[in-house]
Amino acid sequence: MEPVELTGTGLTPLDAVALGQRRTAVRLSDDARKRMHESAVAVTEVARHRPVYGRTTGVGANRDVLTSDPEHGARLLGSHSTTGTTSYPKDVVRLGLLIRVNQLAAGGSGLEPAVADAIVALLNDDELPDLHRGGAIGTGDLGPLAELGLALGAVIDGTSALPLLSSNAVTLAECCLAYVEATTLINVVPLVGALSHVALRGNSEVYDVRVHEARPQPGQVRVARRMRALLDGLPLRPARVQDPFGLRAFAQVLGPAVDHVDALGNSLRIDINASAENPLVAGDTVLHNGNWHAMPIALALDSLRLSLHSVATLSTSRVANLVDPEFTGLSRFLASGAEASSGVMMIEYVAHDALAAVRSAAQPATLGTATLSRGAEHHASFAPQAAVLTGQLLDALREVLASELVTAVRAIRLAGLTPADLAPAPVGPWLADALSALPGDLADRSLREDLEIARGLMTQWGDRQVEHPAEGR
Repeated sequence: MEPVELTGTGLTPLDAVALGQRRTAVRLSDDARKRMHESAVAVTEVARHRPVYGRTTGVGANRDVLTSDPEHGARLLGSHSTTGTTSYPKDVVRLGLLIRVNQLAAGGSGLEPAVADAIVALLNDDELPDLHRGGAIGTGDLGPLAELGLALGAVIDGTSALPLLSSNAVTLAECCLAYVEATTLINVVPLVGALSHVALRGNSEVYDVRVHEARPQPGQVRVARRMRALLDGLPLRPARVQDPFGLRAFAQVLGPAVDHVDALGNSLRIDINASAENPLVAGDTVLHNGNWHAMPIALALDSLRLSLHSVATLSTSRVANLVDPEFTGLSRFLASGAEASSGVMMIEYVAHDALAAVRSAAQPATLGTATLSRGAEHHASFAPQAAVLTGQLLDALREVLASELVTAVRAIRLAGLTPADLAPAPVGPWLADALSALPGDLADRSLREDLEIARGLMTQWGDRQVEHPAEGR
């Protein structure tokens, strides 16, 4: 296959992740090569007449110290490669390098195309440097990108070290992976919720189009449309006039998460194609600026996690309803067999253990701050930390949803319902999948394997979904 051209425009988070995961060969486009060379010529000329940060000056509080030392770049990389001891996963490194090349292709860095070519060579040869966490707080991935600079060797000289560091590319890589994971998981929530709706014999009036036209919040409208698509024609008579919040407010709670994952995707799309360089070479001018600040990404991550915490909370409330005979008409804890059997009693404990992890990871990273480099730098977004928290939250949320899925399917089994009983509602085939995958043994036993199967099933379901929960199967 011909290498995919990186142009500095039009790369989406989904495309970037796919290129990284498939290890697709890439190359710098000819137009990008021209832009990079022109910017390198321009900044060299500007530096003859005025100070240029990091090129003819020190960095941080040393910004007012002029230097013409040819070893300045090497010293800068050496000092800034101070990181923590934990390595980034290789998929994050690969994607981070790809994103950095795409950003350089936009042409605002003042770096020659040879720098981008050297990174491309690492990608295409799968010779990834060992980059480490630490030294990144949402004001540029200084530590890991300095390590990248050292790995590039002689192609980085005294004038090109700082421009290479002026990026959040590694953090953006981790964010893109989290974005894809969040999108996939959010696509699955309506499927699990629809099965709980069946098990609890919910009232579908809550998804009536007129309800959501009356309050047209975008994500809410899309979720309601998706639930109508799953439950349309369901022949079961509702058990209640008005359901508990886990069913009644489903669209209102999942909707904001849909909106926030979209907002994260939009922010990432901008930044992975951005010439967010400091200084920025714009034509024959050099502009010192703050585009290295990752606050838009950090806030998008924090907002997404907060909204997903509510999704997890509502999922545990449905689990509580599913084990309660007053809501299902079934046995306590969906037990089968002798008196005082525990059934799925422990599922609630697993769900709330995972919910506690969700709650901890939902804490906003942007509440932190930092004053560094003798006060020259006195704010940080903590986007890298927000990205790590988002990955942790998504894993815990998957455990919560697996708990709900196992419980809902067991309740449906005990009620004696089959996929045919749900026809013509489109939720029937999804129930068939779940009944086929999950063990039918209702005796008291460890349900750990059931939860593992449920997690795997949700991954399969996520891979089969397209776009967002508002879309069809």
